[in-house]
Amino acid sequence: MSGASAVPAELKVTLLQHTPLPERAVASAGRLCYAPVSAAELKEVMSEDDVRRLVRGLVRSGHMSALEHAGFTFAIDGISRACSHQLVRHRVASYSQQSQRYVRFGSEGGFVVPPHIAASPEEYAVFQEAMENARRSYERLVELGLAEGRGNESVFEDARFVLPNAAETKVVVTMNARELRHFFALRCCRRAQWEISRLAWTMRHLVCSVAPLLFEGSGPGCMIGGCPEGKMSCGRSYTDEEIDAMELDRFVGDVG
Repeated sequence: MSGASAVPAELKVTLLQHTPLPERAVASAGRLCYAPVSAAELKEVMSEDDVRRLVRGLVRSGHMSALEHAGFTFAIDGISRACSHQLVRHRVASYSQQSQRYVRFGSEGGFVVPPHIAASPEEYAVFQEAMENARRSYERLVELGLAEGRGNESVFEDARFVLPNAAETKVVVTMNARELRHFFALRCCRRAQWEISRLAWTMRHLVCSVAPLLFEGSGPGCMIGGCPEGKMSCGRSYTDEEIDAMELDRFVGDVG
């Protein structure tokens, strides 16, 4: 079997949609709690300065429930099953994931390669062989199952058991602004696993471009005044130069 069968998967994250005027929606919701008029009226009459002041005030005071009114939906391609298992632990979110039961893991399905393994020719050779063996075993099980006259669903749901954690998957996820800030605080941290950290930084990059006020000061604790990791702290705060060096635009998918 050729090495092409174990093609490396590449992360791509697309912001599919979000609440229209998300910062104004949040400001309207927050202001409504203390206003005698409707949120619809507030949304129309608030100036940009009002919105800025209100959003910053909500975050500063910890009135985070208002941020739940702004939602963001992402299409995530090229992550591993190991990463998706971590992602879905964030339960205040909605997920739709490509099924290995109904979708054949075919020629377009790749495997996510850890950077340290990719950087070592010897380790990469071992990894590549393992991925090729997994794909070969999967294809053989599919071939045998179909030859028995079993349906695709039955065949695929059994054959997938030989696929590794590295197998690529695709996910659509929707989170509100409050949950995203929590997600970034945990997963942008240096102590987070490298793949979900890369995903989190890319998602943060996307939402900061459309709602900078809502995500001002978001990220790991070291960027917002203090690390919560205690004795487990790495002691190394992120710098703007490090974030720029991530070149996050390369992980951003095309918007249709």
